[in-house]
Amino acid sequence: MSVIYLLLALSILVAIVFFIAFIYSVKKGQYDDSYTPSVRMLFDDELVKENNKN
Repeated sequence: MSVIYLLLALSILVAIVFFIAFIYSVKKGQYDDSYTPSVRMLFDDELVKENNKN
């Protein structure tokens, strides 16, 4: 029974570590999309044409 408590504590600890790593990477801009805005202007005409067809 003590093994279950040990595994539960370790799994919570690992989950907290991954959560902290995720928050850290979000704050540092890891998931910021810097590519799409520069390419979006290339496809604006296609979006306007599709909207006019409807």
